[in-house]
Amino acid sequence: MSENCDNNCSSCSENCNERTSEQTDFTAKLHELSTVRNVIAVMSGKGGVGKSLVTSLMAAKMRTEGYNVAVLDADITGPSIPKAFGIKEKVFGNELGLIPAKSSTGIEIMSINLLLENETDPVVWRGPLIGGTVKQFWSDVVWKDIDFMFIDMPPGTGDVSLTVFQSLKVDGIIVVTSPQELVSMIVSKAVKMANLMHIPIIGLVENMSYIECPDCGKKIELFGKSHTDEAAKSHGLDVLARMPVSTVIAEACDSGEIEKVQTDYFNELTKKLIELEESK
Repeated sequence: MSENCDNNCSSCSENCNERTSEQTDFTAKLHELSTVRNVIAVMSGKGGVGKSLVTSLMAAKMRTEGYNVAVLDADITGPSIPKAFGIKEKVFGNELGLIPAKSSTGIEIMSINLLLENETDPVVWRGPLIGGTVKQFWSDVVWKDIDFMFIDMPPGTGDVSLTVFQSLKVDGIIVVTSPQELVSMIVSKAVKMANLMHIPIIGLVENMSYIECPDCGKKIELFGKSHTDEAAKSHGLDVLARMPVSTVIAEACDSGEIEKVQTDYFNELTKKLIELEESK
C-alpha cells in the first residue's frame, strides 16, 4: 500500500495487496499507426488563466526547437486552439482514421471545432459523450511520429480531466496559474488531482504576471504582489515561467498567428521538456 493511499481503489493505479475492489482498466489504446513519445497536459484548477495560450505558445516553442509537435484540444465545450493557429479547414477521415489538421509550421492539431459545420456552433453534450470524444481524439486520429503532444485541458478537475488522466498516457502536467491570492487554491486543486492520478507535475506557469509600460519599460503588477512562489513552495514545485499581459500575444491569437510570437518566457520549461525526452 502506498503511503499516500486514500483507500479509494477505484481511482488508484497501484496493484497492491490491500486493494479492496477490482481494478478497472480505463486505458484508451493509441491508434496503431500513431507514435507519441511525450504527452504533456496543460491544466489549472479554474478557468480563465490562459491554459490554451500556454499550450499554443509551448507547442510553437517546441516546434522551433526541431521537434514534431501535436496539440490535442480536450476543451470540447470551449475550443480555442484552431483560432490561435489560424486553422479554418476541417479535418477529414479515410480508411486509416482521422487525419489531424496541420498548422503553418507543421504542428498537428485535433479539435472539435475542426469537425463542426460552423466554429461558433455550441457543443451541448453531457460528460460521458465529451469524455468519449477526447478518447477518440487519442485512439482514432493518426498522429505521425510525434515527439511532444500537448493536451489543452478544460477548466477544473471534472469528468474530462479524469478521462484524460485515466485513459491517455500522460507523462507530465504543466499547471497554469495567475498572480492573485486565490492562486493557492487553484494550484492545490490541480496538484491534488495530479497526485491522485500518480502523474508528475513538471512545474508552474504564471500568466498575467505583469504589464510592461510601453514608455519606460517598467513592469507593473496589475494584480499586486504575486502569490505563486508561495503556492509553489508549499507543494515543492518550481515556477518555470512568468508571462505578462501582452497586446502582441493577444493580437497574434486573434489573427491566428501564434506561431510568429518570439519570446523567452519558456526557456526553463523548454529545458525541462527536453530533459524528459532525452531521459527516455
